[in-house]
Amino acid sequence: MTGNFDKWTATLTFSSRDATTGVLDVQIQAASLRAESGTVSDMLKGKNFLDVEQDPVISFKTNKVVQTGKTTFDLVGTFTMRGVSKPTTLNLVIADETKTLGYVQGIVPFEYKDYGMTGNNRNDNRGEVDINLKVQQVSGPQLVRQRF
Repeated sequence: MTGNFDKWTATLTFSSRDATTGVLDVQIQAASLRAESGTVSDMLKGKNFLDVEQDPVISFKTNKVVQTGKTTFDLVGTFTMRGVSKPTTLNLVIADETKTLGYVQGIVPFEYKDYGMTGNNRNDNRGEVDINLKVQQVSGPQLVRQRF
């Protein structure tokens, strides 16, 4: 089962010019899920899966940024879905010559049972949320990064 979320916000802010002070905060409106059919969308939004009425927001927030290469960073943080929070890591890649454009990508794998999901009658008890964001610096000085 595959779907996309149409309503979400994301901010990437830095408390100084040091790139490792970054905080990514992603808020996804679970009810904005759109799957291949209305029936599948309704099932995924229902009480046995996302339970959007009880837990309307899926989120990710960093608590640590680690530079892993010249233009790459690990965004270590907490993923929350259905009121359950678990640690996970996303990747940030600075993608252009001007150093103001980048991409945040990551897959958050999970076991349905770990998030209280009970409606899966398939043999595979795992799911994943793919997070793919294009980020652009809109203000402030250029960030200082380690040299590799």
